[in-house]
Amino acid sequence: MNLPNQSIPEENGADSKKMLIAMVGIGAFCALLIVLIFEGTKERRAFLKAEALEKAIFQVIPNAKSMKPMQFIDGQLTEVDKEAKGETLYAGYNESNQLVGYAIEASGQGYADIIKVLYGYDPQKQAIVGFQVLESKETPGLGDKIEKQESFLANFISLDVTLNADKKGLANEVVTVKQGEKSNPWEIDGITGATISSRAIGDIINSSIQEIGPKISNK
Repeated sequence: MNLPNQSIPEENGADSKKMLIAMVGIGAFCALLIVLIFEGTKERRAFLKAEALEKAIFQVIPNAKSMKPMQFIDGQLTEVDKEAKGETLYAGYNESNQLVGYAIEASGQGYADIIKVLYGYDPQKQAIVGFQVLESKETPGLGDKIEKQESFLANFISLDVTLNADKKGLANEVVTVKQGEKSNPWEIDGITGATISSRAIGDIINSSIQEIGPKISNK
């Protein structure tokens, strides 16, 4: 009896090999394309990020008309280039070139991921006078209320961060309390349904200003 279909497995094997080679080739091409697009837009993305940061700086420092990037060098606040590596804060000046505050970046763990924020600090008032979320992946409709809920953002119009007597830390730690239970000027009125996210903001700001507040005071 003749078996005319004996060669079919070999043909199927050859087709499978060709398909595999084609898929690998397409995958490699797509990966290369993604890398090229990423590299090609790197400068543009960096520009947009810097532009957004500058806009945020003027939003968190009331009355600021100009700003200078600063770093602590040998204990002294020193103006640096915008692209300087290291911990940078931004001094804001009014129309008379008088210092009106500092914009300070800080970050910490939120509910979903790391939250990056920018807050304004007035060393004369010893208060947080502005706040904005720079990066967040908190839950839409819940955790992301830290970015836009007016009652929450109102906490940062004048949040007390007075230093203690020896200027080495805060007189009172910044803490987030349950919504509606704020009774002290150093407390943050939290968000119902976004407890972890709003508490994270309190922790982030407290940790940051505990460190940098005394440095600015003793500059």
